[in-house]
Amino acid sequence: MKSEIKDYLSEAEIRLKDKDSIDEAFLSEMLTRIGFYQHERLVHLIVTMTFAIMTVLAFFMLVTAYSLPALLLSLLFLGLTVPYIGHYYFLENSVQKLYKLYYKALEITKTK
Repeated sequence: MKSEIKDYLSEAEIRLKDKDSIDEAFLSEMLTRIGFYQHERLVHLIVTMTFAIMTVLAFFMLVTAYSLPALLLSLLFLGLTVPYIGHYYFLENSVQKLYKLYYKALEITKTK
């Protein structure tokens, strides 16, 4: 998904440089893609928050009843939470960039 979003962002930026290639079909495609990426972002937000809550609960368990399984569980959840946060950060920023590109494309079509 990461490479797909990066590719589409670069493709959209290239198309915006050629103002003649911006039309209603391009705007419609952008809105569709933005919708897909927003859904992906929402799913990853839910997963990220679930793992963050589980990490906090595992740390509480570790603090209240120190044991090796509690330590391993805490480290496992922490090890999974950090990459999820990084991926969600990427998705959030990419969707925000797409919003800006869409607004630029919309302005271009209005001035035609």
